[in-house]
Amino acid sequence: MKLLRHGPKGAEKPGLLDADGRLRDLSGVIADVAGEALSPASLARLAAIDPASLPLVAEGARLGPCVGAVGKFVAIGLNYSEHAAEAGMAIPKEPVVFMKATSCLSGPNDDVVTPRGSTKLDWEVELGVVIGNEARYVSKEDALDFVAGYCVVNDVSERAFQAERGGTWDKGKGCDSFGPIGPWLVTRDEVPDPQALRLWLSVDGVMRQDGSTKTMIFPVAELVSYVSQFMSLQPGDVITTGTPSGVGLGHKPEPIFLKVGEVMRLGVEGLGEQTQRVVPAV
Repeated sequence: MKLLRHGPKGAEKPGLLDADGRLRDLSGVIADVAGEALSPASLARLAAIDPASLPLVAEGARLGPCVGAVGKFVAIGLNYSEHAAEAGMAIPKEPVVFMKATSCLSGPNDDVVTPRGSTKLDWEVELGVVIGNEARYVSKEDALDFVAGYCVVNDVSERAFQAERGGTWDKGKGCDSFGPIGPWLVTRDEVPDPQALRLWLSVDGVMRQDGSTKTMIFPVAELVSYVSQFMSLQPGDVITTGTPSGVGLGHKPEPIFLKVGEVMRLGVEGLGEQTQRVVPAV
C-alpha cells in the first residue's frame, strides 16, 4: 500500500495510490497519514479498503510530505563507508545521530529554497523509515516490527553551515525545504528487504549518486533499535538512514555544489521518485 498526502501546503489531505497509479482520497476514512493512523491495526484496516470505492484526486494535484505531524525527524550520518571516505571521515563505530528540524519537511516535488548566505548547497538521496508504533529500547531482532513503511528522502545540506559555523551539523541540515519526503509512504509489507534497494540521484540529468542500501554500515533494524535506546520513537517519526557516495562535497578533483535553476531527480527502488528545482533565497 502506498499512502500519500495531497493538496496545498499546510492543508494536505490523506490519500493512497491505486494499482493503476491514480491518486485516491482518504479524507473520509482517516484525518491524516500521521500518528495512530500508521499503527499496524490502522494499516490493516486501510489495506482492506477497495481503492475503487474512494474518490479520485484531481489530476495535477500537489503531493505534500508523505507523513503529517512528524514529531521527530532523526538523521543518520556517515552510514555508507564510501561516503565516509569521500567526506574524509573515519567509519563510525556507532551510528552518528543528528536531528533535522521538522519545519524543513516539504513535498517530494517542491522547490528547494537556497538559504540566505548559502555557498555550499548539496544533495543526499536516502532511504527514510517511518515508525508505526511506539519504540522504546527495542531489540534489533524486533525492530522492523515497529516500522510502518519506507519513503524517499533528500537530505538537502548546506555544507558551510554544517561544518564551518560552530561544529553542529543541525545548522546545515534543517533549513526550510531541506527535507523532501515522499512521494508516498510504502508500507513495510511491500518492502521485504530494506537492505536490497537501489537509490540514485541526478542533477540536471547527470547521474551523481547510484548506490544500494546493501552497503549500509548499520542496517535499518540496527538503526531503529539504536535510536530507541536514546529516545522513544512515536508513530509518524521519520529516520533518514544516510547516503551513499556521490555528494557534491566529495566530487573530485574539486567539490561541486547546487546552483539556482538546477534540478535534482532522485529515487529509491520501489518507493517512487522526487524532482526538485533549486530556487533563490527569499
